[in-house]
Amino acid sequence: MHRHRSRDPSPWITRHAGLIAPGGHVVDLACGGGRHTRHLRERGLRVTAIDIDTSGLADLAADPLVEVVACDLERPGTEPLRGRRFDAVVVTDYLFRPLLVPLVACLEPGGIFLYETFARGNERFGRPRNPDFLLERGELLALAEGRLTVIAYEYRAVPPPAPKIVQRLCARK
Repeated sequence: MHRHRSRDPSPWITRHAGLIAPGGHVVDLACGGGRHTRHLRERGLRVTAIDIDTSGLADLAADPLVEVVACDLERPGTEPLRGRRFDAVVVTDYLFRPLLVPLVACLEPGGIFLYETFARGNERFGRPRNPDFLLERGELLALAEGRLTVIAYEYRAVPPPAPKIVQRLCARK
């Protein structure tokens, strides 16, 4: 799905990570190689890192602040968030709409919701092109409506070297 993979955390996530309660528990959903898991861990946060392939997190397996969960998030009947509560939710470059409302629901009151992924218009730059993996204009704002207080929101083009169209939301429950 990615043309350009970075080991550096997203500037959107680093800019807003300071809003997460000190020592808080964060879920990094569809965490990939763990760039955000590592950044959040370095900030002293406890992180539950969830992805279908957790091989890139092997170095964190014994870390007491990191829980690594291998899970196919899109398999019917999979509910990795059921009964769990977090001080923050972090998701980047991933969209599976059936998880959006459960992600908000697993936040503790006052918890921070950080989401950044591809949006309509990205198809002109490459993958993903499938509308199932592209947010509609204002879709994250609609998710927040009545559930979260918006702190920051963007729907914009990211310039080269890795051009893309993204939607980003930072909100508090």
